[in-house]
Amino acid sequence: MEDDLKAAAARPLSFLQTMRAVAWSFFGVRRGAEYEKDVARLNPVHVIIGGVIGAALFVLVLVLLVQWVIGSGVASATN
Repeated sequence: MEDDLKAAAARPLSFLQTMRAVAWSFFGVRRGAEYEKDVARLNPVHVIIGGVIGAALFVLVLVLLVQWVIGSGVASATN
């Protein structure tokens, strides 16, 4: 079990390649063959870190969007 974990952590894809795969997974658009290649080559530690970074960026963008809409007056009710 420990050898399997060490082997998985030593997989060849770089962190940027992993971030690209994580970004595609956020959109849910991935071909089966590309997915299978990524699963065999992705470093699980990079995937976890990339997923956390991706989720944080997503939340940040949503918060900034809401602040912009509220600040622009578009969301105000006119009576």
